[in-house]
Amino acid sequence: MIQDLHAIVDLIETGWTGKEVLVIGDVMLDRYTWGEVERVSPEAPVPVVRVLHQSEQPGGAANVAMNIATLGAKATLVGFCGDDTEAHTLEHLLRAAAVRPHLIRMSGQPTTTKLRIIGGKQQMIRLDREHVDGYSDEGFSGLKAQIDTALRTADAVILSDYGKGVLSEDICQYAISGARSRSIPVLVDPKQRSFQRYRGATTLCPNLSELSTAAGISTRDVDALLSAGQQMAKDLGLDALTATMSEKGIALLRPQSRFIAPAAARQVFDVSGAGDTVIATLALALAGGLQMETAVQLANIAAGIAVSKVGTVPVSGDELLLSIMPEIGHQASEKVLTLDGLRARAHTWRKAGEQITFTNGCFDILHIGHITLLESARREGDRLVVGINSDRSVSDLKGPSRPIVGERERAQILASLSAVDAVVIFNEPTPLRVIEALRPDVIVKGGDYTEATVVGANEVRSWGGRVKIVPTVEGFSTTRIIAKANTPEISS
Repeated sequence: MIQDLHAIVDLIETGWTGKEVLVIGDVMLDRYTWGEVERVSPEAPVPVVRVLHQSEQPGGAANVAMNIATLGAKATLVGFCGDDTEAHTLEHLLRAAAVRPHLIRMSGQPTTTKLRIIGGKQQMIRLDREHVDGYSDEGFSGLKAQIDTALRTADAVILSDYGKGVLSEDICQYAISGARSRSIPVLVDPKQRSFQRYRGATTLCPNLSELSTAAGISTRDVDALLSAGQQMAKDLGLDALTATMSEKGIALLRPQSRFIAPAAARQVFDVSGAGDTVIATLALALAGGLQMETAVQLANIAAGIAVSKVGTVPVSGDELLLSIMPEIGHQASEKVLTLDGLRARAHTWRKAGEQITFTNGCFDILHIGHITLLESARREGDRLVVGINSDRSVSDLKGPSRPIVGERERAQILASLSAVDAVVIFNEPTPLRVIEALRPDVIVKGGDYTEATVVGANEVRSWGGRVKIVPTVEGFSTTRIIAKANTPEISS
């Protein structure tokens, strides 16, 4: 079970929007040709792919930046590209996704481009076009100038090393020292045989194969490999080393401790870009103040979503929220939301195609009439939001002796019910402001109302929703229960 779900939900829903992550590394353009395989070529023993469509997507460090932007934060990308049409395409795609590219164009060198041929959901072959002879001193000087500028506003830094020559030892140490002097976390996706150039970073995020190469220990001996990772964390001055272990999950390795976040069971279609998703999520989690153990668990969920897709497709904050919703549903406190939190949660539900039902009341002393109303309301949609009057609002409506139960306790009791997906407290006499913010598909009220007397009825109909009046349970009301409790029994 993930710890500190409240902090995670708050961060995803509202905390990431103001964070900025600087991504430095090897930028690429990923091209895909999608088709079907129905026969073998008569010219050679190879499958014939009948092309159906083609697509283009930022890759490498550019895909890390895309993940940051898709998760809802600000992303700045620094690196090299060619002076070619691929660079123009790459920058256009990045800007369209709200990524700010600061790419240094290197004349006479191509933009790194990977073309993948996919038959059905199976990758058949990959064709690479890239520069492998290093970059000029002038180019690296320009890169440092871009890093200096971007560090002024960054909340986290990612070094995305794909071994194409951008992240030399000098550039790595320049970026790490600049970030650490500002108390900014630095995360590294390493591709070098030696991790020495990354010393002083907050964390490195190798997979087991990369860690095996750096440590000289077989991946078959996982325990020894993780022990080596712990020693590396100490020797390189890292806060921790974060090792991704595919279906085994993610290991957070500190010099004196280990923490393993087990992977969520999902069907794996493509691992392309999963490491980018992990490091992007980790960076935002750390920038948002989460503990590393919690950040690793969140990144693990994001990785599970990434591998269930085909190609380098970024994971969104909405997808993360939907993935942890089942666990949130078991923790009542996570259902009690502010109005802003409710808007964000509703946005997530709607993107999943779910219908939202709303009902409201004081719910002072919960009784069978309330339960019947809530269960009836839940059947009218996929998600049920309950608005409750604050203590002040109840007192204004019912008199100074009410409520009997305080607003926080009433909210927690309602949130503990499986039929209820969210609870929001409002101070006004009516829930109209909540209704206008939520824009529910259905408003449900008990049989003592008519459509003409339901607050928000006109509004919900104006955006295509409806009002549903459900029967009440006769003889039950909070007022009657209080009156009965206050009436002395007559002894015989």
